Amino acid sequence: MTYPNTQLFINGQWQDAADGRTFPVFNPATGQEIGRVAQASKADLDLALAAAQKGFETWRDMAPAERAKIMRKAATLIRERAGEIAPLITQEQGKPLAEAKGETLAAADLIDWFADEGLRVYGRLVPSRGKPELRQMVVKDPVGPVAAFTPWNFPINQVVRKVGPALAAGCSMLVKAAEETPAGPAAFIKAFADAGIPPGVLGLVYGNPAEVSGYLIPHPVIRKVTFTGSTPVGKQLAALAGQHMKRVTMELGGHAPVIVCEDADVALAVKTAGAAKFRNAGQVCISPTRFLVHESVKDEFAQGLAKYAQGLKVGDGLAEGTQMGPLANPRRVAAMAEIHEDAVKKGATVLAGGKRIGDAGNFWEPTVLVDVPLEAKVFNDEPFGPVAGIRSFQKLEEAIAEANRLSYGLAGYAFTKSLKNADLLTRRVEVGMLWINMPAMPSAEMPFGGIKESGYGSEGGPESLEAYLNTRSVAIMNA
Repeated sequence: MTYPNTQLFINGQWQDAADGRTFPVFNPATGQEIGRVAQASKADLDLALAAAQKGFETWRDMAPAERAKIMRKAATLIRERAGEIAPLITQEQGKPLAEAKGETLAAADLIDWFADEGLRVYGRLVPSRGKPELRQMVVKDPVGPVAAFTPWNFPINQVVRKVGPALAAGCSMLVKAAEETPAGPAAFIKAFADAGIPPGVLGLVYGNPAEVSGYLIPHPVIRKVTFTGSTPVGKQLAALAGQHMKRVTMELGGHAPVIVCEDADVALAVKTAGAAKFRNAGQVCISPTRFLVHESVKDEFAQGLAKYAQGLKVGDGLAEGTQMGPLANPRRVAAMAEIHEDAVKKGATVLAGGKRIGDAGNFWEPTVLVDVPLEAKVFNDEPFGPVAGIRSFQKLEEAIAEANRLSYGLAGYAFTKSLKNADLLTRRVEVGMLWINMPAMPSAEMPFGGIKESGYGSEGGPESLEAYLNTRSVAIMNA
């Protein structure tokens, strides 16, 4: 399938940047340039902001049921086009075609759920204190135009988790998607355009990240900021938003612990955690990273995970049978080499992988390290790649203490047959999302977000809409 050049989407129109500037887009499986993406200037951003304000005024005043119809139509179009959209994601991001198609179809499901949830944005009447002629109301209104900043690891998933609740709440949104993966988000936005969303309600721009965020966040049109990315960048954007009293949702980095208890089903743990670890080549914010395994089952688990890693077929995501694609860019390959070298130098043992594959593209072997010292980078810095580090523990309390040691608090996993253990883990592991004896299942109806330095706010469940709503108090005394 031919990979297209990607334009900006402003005020309901696809257009090149005003000054004609573009970025190259590379296929991570080959390292070759496959297309170009328009680079927005301030002139383009001004047009997009003006359109977002007008779009908001239109969308805000539409009945929620009418907004829901357009959202559901867009979801239907995305499902119908999944076979065309998925190869675009694979070419620009690298993930296997099956994962790309799954991401696309999941986006359609999320839109449907948010479309329905928008019908349940309720205010309330509050009885007055002894004055029957006094009517007190709590009213919920959309906050206004939103600036959304999304990453390259899930080109569509990270956009829909922002677009869904924003549109359902009645907000307009200007999306600044990743320049490395532009065609997937553009195809996603096109479905809304073709579904009849009014001009300006949904915009899409690309450009220099620092310049775009530095211009959009302080701009008076923007009333809410939502960002998915690294913790350091998130802190900078949150600080900038704070200077202008903009509401913020932050879905930031993670370093997910996996606690395998003495009584765990080890085969289940290997299969479940292994699939999660190497999904999208480990480039997942909720990817399991620190494997904390009871000493009595450590060897069995480590050998099982190594065997699982060695059995994966790594290659071009478009090739038949590929189970893990390349890393998204050369920076990640360099990071894997640095993390691996550091762990081995500090005493870790390599059970699987540990090397770059070939010299074309950004391929890295699925890697399993055991007896990793706590001071190793892989146990402290988010690896964001196909590297699993394993340590043993004696008491569950020790594992929980290690799980909570870092400032991250996004996701966690555990395996145990004991209700007592499960209860302790539920109460003590400091993460926004915890999955026990199962893979990550971040469904639309459940909150999605972290605590501590992994961010704040939710991109799932009814909670996600609250971030896009103003809650106001209105009292009327009948004259």
